[in-house]
Amino acid sequence: MNLKEELHGLSDKLEQFRRKLAAAEKRGDKGVMLQFRQEINAVTKRIASVKAQQTRDLSKQGGSVVSMKFNRPLTKAEQADMGKLKKSVRGLVVVHPMTALGREMGIKVVTGFAPKEF
Repeated sequence: MNLKEELHGLSDKLEQFRRKLAAAEKRGDKGVMLQFRQEINAVTKRIASVKAQQTRDLSKQGGSVVSMKFNRPLTKAEQADMGKLKKSVRGLVVVHPMTALGREMGIKVVTGFAPKEF
């Protein structure tokens, strides 16, 4: 299971535990309330751990992309025919500013990174 799926599943569990805690509080069941508070704390810690791991992986990936020797913004024509561009330039990595990697790297326009000039 990848991190995104795991994070989604944990968020669903957290929401489920919160609903059950609210129901237990409404009934006044102290034992069940304590149990769900412990579950919520455990899931919250796990979510924080997964998010930290996602950030580490993303910065590692960003570092490998930035270390490529050549980069330049892509023109609209190149963006329109991305398949042709990727076939002509081996090892090309395209980073869009709205993706997580693009936000991490702080780019403002669609940029291509490659081991040699293109």
